Amino acid sequence: MSTFRFIDLFAGVGGFHIAMSRLGGECVFASEIDSNAAATYKNNFGIDPLCDIRQVDEKTIPAHDVLCAGFPCQAFSKAGKQEGFDDTRGTLFFEIKRILRYHKPKYIILENVRNLASHDGGRTWRVISESLKELGYIITDKPLIVSPHQVGVPQLRERVFILGVHASKTAVKQLHFNLPPTHRNKANGNLILNGCADLRYAISDNENFVLSAWDEFIKGVGRLNLGFPIWANEFAKTYDLHHLPSWKSTFIQKNRQLYMQNRSFIDKWLKKYDNLSDFVPTHTKFEWQAGEHIDSVWQGIIQFRPSGIRVKRPTEFPALVAMVHIPVIGWEKRRLTPREVANLQSFPDDYKINGNIQQAYKQFGNAVNVKVVEFLARQLFNQA
Repeated sequence: MSTFRFIDLFAGVGGFHIAMSRLGGECVFASEIDSNAAATYKNNFGIDPLCDIRQVDEKTIPAHDVLCAGFPCQAFSKAGKQEGFDDTRGTLFFEIKRILRYHKPKYIILENVRNLASHDGGRTWRVISESLKELGYIITDKPLIVSPHQVGVPQLRERVFILGVHASKTAVKQLHFNLPPTHRNKANGNLILNGCADLRYAISDNENFVLSAWDEFIKGVGRLNLGFPIWANEFAKTYDLHHLPSWKSTFIQKNRQLYMQNRSFIDKWLKKYDNLSDFVPTHTKFEWQAGEHIDSVWQGIIQFRPSGIRVKRPTEFPALVAMVHIPVIGWEKRRLTPREVANLQSFPDDYKINGNIQQAYKQFGNAVNVKVVEFLARQLFNQA
């Protein structure tokens, strides 16, 4: 398509808008219920999307060729309760269905979390796919699962994409998408960095202390292929495990074995750090997910998570999330800046970022990756 009209539902801060504009699209309607995200959207595109789509009469929405929607994902996310269509947010899919039934745009481009593909034993996907087919849309038999690292962006963030074309407006009978291989570690984390940042993004003295201790630990045990989380509070413990869930007792047994195999070093390490008495509970848990690609915490990409500290190789950042566990660049001892987070989501250099740092992190954590949308939409438009 050379030029087309699109609408942007659950618009966030405009990831779909940027991708569609690059492909020749004009936004004729946008909807976003979060006032902070809506303000950022308006500041960038001159369109005020602030409204509740549930209160919008579909007849008042302008005619359009493409419906884009990153519909709310909490109802299907592993991070939530996974209540699906029993959750009010889950039923927002049916707002999309309501608009599609009336307008019948040629194309649909929907995005959601990875877990949508398998949620409720596959029932959620069946409900969505059957609903779209009933409305006349040709879609793929299975949802497309794509991550930015497949299109050269150093972020591992698998998302479900549902793309379709209305059968009455195309001669094709099936849709086919060529997805890049899912080989990891081909990108470079430095690609999205903008150089040294100011002190607002530096890790704290306590975080530096904790990470230095774990750096000493991982070098001391000499086992960089640990395939389980390290729970330091379990070292030297001998209590009975039969009352625990099997997954938990397995982890504890592995930690006890690790301790016995490295007892001399670990005892000295614990003594040096006063049995980790200055660590908050979550900092006593540690996951090394970098294999043998690096040999120091400070060479990796780090996250402070509720489940513990996690270290990954420097080739790709973990998925950005709205909960704001901002990755730490080990070799610079700082967190990503909002501009760098925008880079991870492929937003352009001239994008106007929300001035509130926490809001900026949250908004990009909720955003769709621009480059992934553009990659998929171009294939959709070219074949149908």
